[in-house]
Amino acid sequence: MRTLVLGIGNLLLGDEGVGVHAARALAAAGCPPGVEALDVGTAILDALPAIEEADRLVVVDAMRAGGAPGTVYRLDGPHLERNGCIASLHGFDLPRVLALTRRRTAPEVVVFGVEPGLIDWSLELSAPVAASLPALLAAVREATAPALAGCGPPA
Repeated sequence: MRTLVLGIGNLLLGDEGVGVHAARALAAAGCPPGVEALDVGTAILDALPAIEEADRLVVVDAMRAGGAPGTVYRLDGPHLERNGCIASLHGFDLPRVLALTRRRTAPEVVVFGVEPGLIDWSLELSAPVAASLPALLAAVREATAPALAGCGPPA
């Protein structure tokens, strides 16, 4: 099974870049065969070839859902279907991106969102979001286990 982790976000806007920080941390730690962690930034269409090859897609991005900054959310299965679409500030929502691929069937999809605290010009994550990064990485590893079980140190 080929697992693709997509880190989405704008690295220049503080917590909006949390997905990019997460993907970079996973890639730097080294992932096992069959797992790829991509820093997509705001160019999700550039990832279409990799998305077409993936059996499992794990998306990590900032997500405003009304919780405290740094709160980690997980959406999959029934939650994704019930919402109908996952809107994005990056110009495309997930169903539209998947529709642009040449796939006949959708991959298994899990979305991890982190409640942002600061979306403003900054290359750094806010303190609460930075503090949640180990828990986020652990959640991504757990959700993709056993594929990512060896990807980086335990949180």
